[in-house]
Amino acid sequence: MWLRQAFFRWLIPAAFLLPLWLLVGWGVFQGGWAILWVLFIAVPSVFVGQLLLTLLTRSRPSVRVERAVSWWDVGGFTLWHGLTIAVGCFIDGAFGWLLAAAVVVGIGLVWLQLWQLWNEAKGSGARIRETISWSNVPGVDEPAPETRVREVFVIREKDSPE
Repeated sequence: MWLRQAFFRWLIPAAFLLPLWLLVGWGVFQGGWAILWVLFIAVPSVFVGQLLLTLLTRSRPSVRVERAVSWWDVGGFTLWHGLTIAVGCFIDGAFGWLLAAAVVVGIGLVWLQLWQLWNEAKGSGARIRETISWSNVPGVDEPAPETRVREVFVIREKDSPE
């Protein structure tokens, strides 16, 4: 459980630290005109992608209640963050493969988050309606409740001259 909670706490800092690592990795391992790719494509993509994944993950009721991600999340984020860190090392000969794998795993992680969110939300429609007090709305086969005229009392504290 502690590992899943640690990943829960890591998701937001990762949105800032992973793009920062790409800049640091460029400075340490690469140099040259690759900075344009890093600044205009890699850093914004990783930042926005991580924020999107964090929002999708934290929007699940089980994650909010337990304050811990699922084991699927642990595996997916470990793989994606590891590939992102490897991309930031700018390894000759492997850079393209690592980048392609990071993109594919990132897209797969979005689908994983949507799938988990869908599965958790699938059976909760009735509870949501009850929560927002729609439970008194008649269903398709239920008759509408009878309405009656309600009495209204107007109490004046003092008569106004008319």
